[in-house]
Amino acid sequence: MRPAPVALMGFSVVQKKASLVGAFFIALLFTSQAQAFCPLPGNLPKVKVQRVVDGDTLRLVDGRSVRLLGLNAPELSHQGRPTEAFAEAARERLQDLVEASSGRVTLQVGEQAKDHYGRTLGHIYGSNGANFEAQLLAEGLAYAVAVAPNLSLVDCQVQAERSARQAGLGLWQKPPVQSPQQLRSSGFSLIQGRIKRVERNGGGLWLEMGDSLVLQIPKRLFKYFDLKELEALEGQRVEARGWLVDRNQRGGAGKGQARWLLPITATSMLQVLP
Repeated sequence: MRPAPVALMGFSVVQKKASLVGAFFIALLFTSQAQAFCPLPGNLPKVKVQRVVDGDTLRLVDGRSVRLLGLNAPELSHQGRPTEAFAEAARERLQDLVEASSGRVTLQVGEQAKDHYGRTLGHIYGSNGANFEAQLLAEGLAYAVAVAPNLSLVDCQVQAERSARQAGLGLWQKPPVQSPQQLRSSGFSLIQGRIKRVERNGGGLWLEMGDSLVLQIPKRLFKYFDLKELEALEGQRVEARGWLVDRNQRGGAGKGQARWLLPITATSMLQVLP
């Protein structure tokens, strides 16, 4: 198992070695705990991996692209955007896991089997029965995400991320948390702020975080939420995560509407802060 990346600037050689060893055993401990909560279901097909595309996507020999469910790894460079921190580390770690299973892995396809890009959505397990997503999350190499109806492993994946965050591993060495006022670009975001107002209409449930950002629970996903709990969030500080939409790039925000829109796709994507 490769040690989780750690910040080493300014450390002596001895300190560097100690830090690497410590990170290795912390990652090992929390990865083992995460695996215990994401057991391999029985009677699932094995598939052959052709290549690892990035930290959360595999290409199979049969031609399918598989997007791993429950996590979002940092992005490699594309469309003029630079490679994000730990994106290469996440891809390399996923490659290590595939190679450790001799390129043959177990695939559990999600309840929603494909995304809008045509990729297969699924959970991947190695030859030893360990869940790949839980391992990446436990090592701080990806963010836990959930999109209904694919929620079967949410609890164990959230726990895996929490362990990495508490230990300050990988991405959590310097958590990329933003306030609504700091938002500058669309894409995956982790945001903390206070819910100023809650409104419900035909388009869904809307949680306003000031003038610049609104969280949306689409009406089609209402059955996955406790709406009364959401309506009681007014005045509460929360942490929200998901894929941020810039309304100015989609025809512009309407009068009185916030520029930034963040759809909330599962209860784990919105947490109340102490």
